[in-house]
Amino acid sequence: MLAAGPPPGPARPGFWRSPLRGPWLTGVFGLILLAGIPVLFVTGLLSYAAYNPDLAPRNDQTPDKGLLGFYLFTWPTSPYWLYRVTQGTHTVLGVVLVPVLLAKLWSVIPKLFAWPPLRSVAHGLERISLLLLVGGVGFTFVTGILNIQLDYVFPGSFYVLHFYSAWIFMGAFAVHVALRLPRAVRAVRAGRHHQPEAGSEEAAGLVSPSPAPPTISRRGAVAMVGAGSLALFLVTAGQSIGGRWRKTAVLAPHGRDPGTGPNGFQINKTAAASGIRPSDIGPDWRLTVRGGGRQVVLTRAMLLTMPQRDSALPIACVEGWSTPDQDWSGVRLTDLATLVGLGTDTPQVLVESVQRGGSFSSVVLAPHQARDERSLLAMRVNGADLSADHGYPARVIVPGAPGVHNTKWVGRLTFGEPA
Repeated sequence: MLAAGPPPGPARPGFWRSPLRGPWLTGVFGLILLAGIPVLFVTGLLSYAAYNPDLAPRNDQTPDKGLLGFYLFTWPTSPYWLYRVTQGTHTVLGVVLVPVLLAKLWSVIPKLFAWPPLRSVAHGLERISLLLLVGGVGFTFVTGILNIQLDYVFPGSFYVLHFYSAWIFMGAFAVHVALRLPRAVRAVRAGRHHQPEAGSEEAAGLVSPSPAPPTISRRGAVAMVGAGSLALFLVTAGQSIGGRWRKTAVLAPHGRDPGTGPNGFQINKTAAASGIRPSDIGPDWRLTVRGGGRQVVLTRAMLLTMPQRDSALPIACVEGWSTPDQDWSGVRLTDLATLVGLGTDTPQVLVESVQRGGSFSSVVLAPHQARDERSLLAMRVNGADLSADHGYPARVIVPGAPGVHNTKWVGRLTFGEPA
């Protein structure tokens, strides 16, 4: 059957007639992705490290990480804008590369239907790597974009799914680069006007034996893809820059801005969406501080009588959005540790919200995060009391930490004990 030739349809070379396909166009898109995807991967690793996943199990529930955790380090508090920049770069670049990725897949689609589908063991291994590459990149990009949109339609945890799909994709990507980079470089150097003969080894199965009349040049196709990426940048980057530029982020999730005024900046979840009841944060709310075998219970009025400190810090989230610096005021975490005799050398602290359930209703902050003089249990922002959606009666604010580690509706702080 295989000797009789490919079946009718996309397995036949004549099915694909675009005159644009060829080694040059594929090479150009491939080299662009080669420049962008490693940046995506590195900033993704930095985002994962920012959660301090090795500090405590509740900071990361990714199963069986094994050697994949080799890169982890304790996330710094300075510069305080570091996570805002790295995660903003990660999400914006991921969106901007989508047209390039789709164009690259379009340029090589004839190879996905190559006939016969299996010529040798080596060819079979190459096909498997290609399957992992296409499947991995599709799953990784789709879950990432859905996360930006706060649309969790996939089963399981985004963090686990994205983590493992990224590693599968990058493994296949590394194999693909090792096999194809020299050919891509040669094709690009040959120039866009050089189109090898269909069926030749140089054509790599990309050149049509009966091309249709061209309606756009290869350079025009590259320019069109570039214009698409630029347009996506213009309508996406504003949510990472924040402030007035957020209005330009037309593709960002909307309907989550709590309005104008001191509390008028971005949030992920409202108090209602997080299951916070009025009684949870009403007059009966108390903060429990534990550590060193001691316990102190404080009302909000008592917290307001303690020395109030100010910190100008942004909120930056894994979804890529961030705010400009907000002026927070409240009690330093070191001052709260002093209440239980641990202020001189503040240890790590387990922060627990009164929120019931949710992936980040509690978190463990590293000792250097708790000791940073800018780390607060904040009760006011921009000169006003926190709104319920921003964490009233009190929330944690830590320089450089991902937004979900700035726990809202805090009910308990436990210093130094195993979490």
